[in-house]
Amino acid sequence: MMRHRVNGATALVVALSGATAVVFGAFGAHALRGLLDGQGMQTWHTGVEYHFWHTLALFAAALGLPAGGGRKAAIVLFAVGIVLFSGSLYALTLGAPRWVGIITPVGGLAFIAGWLAAGWSLARGASTN
Repeated sequence: MMRHRVNGATALVVALSGATAVVFGAFGAHALRGLLDGQGMQTWHTGVEYHFWHTLALFAAALGLPAGGGRKAAIVLFAVGIVLFSGSLYALTLGAPRWVGIITPVGGLAFIAGWLAAGWSLARGASTN
C-alpha cells in the first residue's frame, strides 16, 4: 500500500468520524439500553456498524489510494455516506419524522459510489506503474 501525505482537513474528518463512531456506539450500548425496543436498538447498531466500517474506509482511502480525483471522490463520498446513512438512522432511532428515512438510501448510494471511486483510483494508479 502506498503512503501519501494527508491534508489537515482529511485527517480531521477521519479523526472526527472515528471518535463519533465510538461515542455513538457507547451511547447506544449504555444510554439507549432499556429506552429502545429491539428494532430501535438494531437500527442504531446498523448505523454504528456502517459508521465504523466506512471510517476505516476513509482512513484507508486517505493513506493508501493514489493521489488524484478518484481518491478525493472516495473520501468525500465515504464521509457523505456516513452523515446521510448513519446520521439518518441515528435520527430516526431518536424520534425524527419518518420522512427522514428517505435520506438513508441516498447515503447508501454514496457508500457504493465511494467504493467504486476507490476501485477506479486503484485501477488508475496501477495502470501508471
